[in-house]
Amino acid sequence: MKDAKGYSSIEKSTSIEGDDIVRYDALSGARSVLISAEELIPSGESKPLTVADYHWSTDNSKLLVFTNTRKVWRYHTRGDYWVLDLKSRKLSQLGKGIPATTLMFAKFSPDATKIAYVSENNIFVESLGSGKITQITADGDKDIINGTFDWVYEEELDCRDGFRWSPDGENIAYWQSDTKGVGTFYLINNIDSIYSKPIPLPYPKVGHTLSAVKIGIVSASGGETKWFDFSEDPRNNYLARMEFIPNSQEVMVQQLNRRQNKNTVWTANIQTMAMSKILIEEDDAFLDIHDNIRWLDGEKYFTWTSERDGWLHLYKVSRDGKTVELVTEGGFDVERISHIDPASGYVYYIASPDNFTQRYLYRSSLKKRGKAERITPIELSGQNAYQISTDSKFAIHTFQNTTTPPVYSLVSLPNHKNIRVLEENRELKQKYSDLGLNPKEFFKVDIGDVVLDGWMIKPEDFDPRKKYPLIAYVYGEPASSTVQDAWMDGDLWHHYLAKLGYVIISIDNRGTKTPRGRDWRKSIYGQIGILASYDQKAAVEKILKTHDFIDPSRVGSWGWSGGGQMTLNLMFRFPEIYKAGLALAFVSDQRLYDATYQERYMGLLEDNEKGYRDGSPISYAENLTGDLMIIHGTADDNVHYQSFEMLVDKLIKYDKQFYMMSYPMRAHGINERENTSLHLRRTMEKFWWEKLIPDGK
Repeated sequence: MKDAKGYSSIEKSTSIEGDDIVRYDALSGARSVLISAEELIPSGESKPLTVADYHWSTDNSKLLVFTNTRKVWRYHTRGDYWVLDLKSRKLSQLGKGIPATTLMFAKFSPDATKIAYVSENNIFVESLGSGKITQITADGDKDIINGTFDWVYEEELDCRDGFRWSPDGENIAYWQSDTKGVGTFYLINNIDSIYSKPIPLPYPKVGHTLSAVKIGIVSASGGETKWFDFSEDPRNNYLARMEFIPNSQEVMVQQLNRRQNKNTVWTANIQTMAMSKILIEEDDAFLDIHDNIRWLDGEKYFTWTSERDGWLHLYKVSRDGKTVELVTEGGFDVERISHIDPASGYVYYIASPDNFTQRYLYRSSLKKRGKAERITPIELSGQNAYQISTDSKFAIHTFQNTTTPPVYSLVSLPNHKNIRVLEENRELKQKYSDLGLNPKEFFKVDIGDVVLDGWMIKPEDFDPRKKYPLIAYVYGEPASSTVQDAWMDGDLWHHYLAKLGYVIISIDNRGTKTPRGRDWRKSIYGQIGILASYDQKAAVEKILKTHDFIDPSRVGSWGWSGGGQMTLNLMFRFPEIYKAGLALAFVSDQRLYDATYQERYMGLLEDNEKGYRDGSPISYAENLTGDLMIIHGTADDNVHYQSFEMLVDKLIKYDKQFYMMSYPMRAHGINERENTSLHLRRTMEKFWWEKLIPDGK
């Protein structure tokens, strides 16, 4: 909390059915109830609010409670908000007179006298004293989005709440998106009524029109919006980030070009509307957006994350952008920033210079260059994460690895002394241990050009003299990694398959999101589905040569989303190796996916048409010879069912036999509605059991 001496948490009430919000003193562990469940019972009601999320005002004098939530695309970002004043103990609902469950992203003003929020694509400001609601934008509709974002900004740029309070609380800066002209993709609901219902989704596909996005300033008391002029085509650039510079009347804006290989950083004055370019970050491949900006030395400098020296590092940049100093020195990647503390003069961050499957806490000085200092003790082998107090004296530490579910502890820094365990997950660990599973074994495989990380799970009663079928779990795209020494619930599925008699492996090919340097991550640029396919195939070939217990005539692959695409590429490109494949929620033709993701990693279609064709598995569908099953949800707003149907059409054209399963009105995760997850897993199990038959079946 604000005083850095304690932290708050949600805990079940012992007196009634509901949630208490409690405070723990960091040193002593003393527990006090800040807000009881009884205090969260609205007037005239008998049950307390269900706390989906909560936020303190800057001075911790008021609490904002998010409840009764609804999903918007992937996340629960719409619902109802209530405020509890800790002095008067009065509980009040926000947005009276505004349709229920339509409020989004409510935020306190800096002085906690007002709250701003979005409802139905317009921004409102509510006075906590008088209850007066002022609508400060009025043009929001199905095409114009104020204060939040369209689908692609949320999904691919991680943008959700699209407005910012000025430091003095007098103004609000906000994004406005004009989706007119963006192609509309229609999802079809065939199961909830007699007549089908089309669900329109503005969704920019590769090479097609993007939303026109701009940033404006409006008084918190209402009035006309003033718009910044970025002098670039708003439909071929992204305004990816915008934040107020502390103690100023300026915002910092990051503008990405459509190719996403140039990030122009602006400062813009909300009074004069004057704008200055202070930094331009460029790359031959693509750039990622990083949320690691912290202003230092009286707002004379700011922190900036860049790969300009070949590694992902934190830099200290002057306000005018003329001086750039390296902070995190060393031949390694800063995987993520945990805490920047100007007072102590250190930045704390996660890195793993020697083992790319693990993560540890380090720190470097903000004031002088020097060797990185490791903070995490050597015995905590696995993945470590930290929520650090503002004064850097305490942290809530999370430790996990493949056999250890998350253990939450309070530690002191920088000595990393364990003060007490907050949650050990002992019961879960015991249940896991009782299963008697073979451990996940990590290994490296040298494919000639590069050494790749991988893991293997062997069958329960493994006998090296026997021959086992192999299932390779793949992803292979720049968004993620599958080979991590972390507790992942998906592992239980792979352990289950291993108990059925399969050897399970996974390999991180070049280009996956691991801390192995810029060249590793950017090697995949322009060749999604191409380089990774050859890496995966080469790794499996090497494993078959070095592991006699694997039967080369029974090799399969499976994956979800990008991994589904990868499975299709492997099945179609290398049918002599892959005899069975299971592809879920896949992209069959990269031109069908959203422009922001695909153009970031493949370049523009006009510049790389051959790459788009060669990277798309649909281009090789005629080569299918093995057993293939494809699965998709018809309400997938991310990877559209269209991708599934186009591949089906192509396979029929080439007279290829295959298996398919559609899940009506299920989205990308294929987990909505009754019994879906169990049915899906049984369908997958049945396919492997019949098409990649283990010995002794």
